[in-house]
Amino acid sequence: QVQLVESGGGLVQAGDSLRLSCSASGRTFSDYNMGWFRHAPGNERDIVAVVTKSAGYTAYAASVKGRFTISRDNARNTVYLQMNSLKPEDTAIYYCAAARGVVSSRRDRYDNWGQGTQVAVSS
Repeated sequence: QVQLVESGGGLVQAGDSLRLSCSASGRTFSDYNMGWFRHAPGNERDIVAVVTKSAGYTAYAASVKGRFTISRDNARNTVYLQMNSLKPEDTAIYYCAAARGVVSSRRDRYDNWGQGTQVAVSS
């Protein structure tokens, strides 16, 4: 298993930026595809972005395209989510997750999850 810890959340105003980090420990980080998910009140835990093991492919939910960027640094065992032009509807708990299988937007394809970091965007 791999252990994941998210950080970087906070309370910001609409239009501001945040960068979330997810630090991994345990098994080899480069063996995992990585995803960012978010869970807002009244909604399901939904995909935000994914990145493959060597960062050769990325994909985003339609609601964040052009505003968010996922990246990873395998030497530092860390995946990032750069969030620009934040909107109140981005308010949620953000989770990172690791998958040993194919890259996917499905929650059940991920083997390990962090505890989440809170992002709150005021208008």
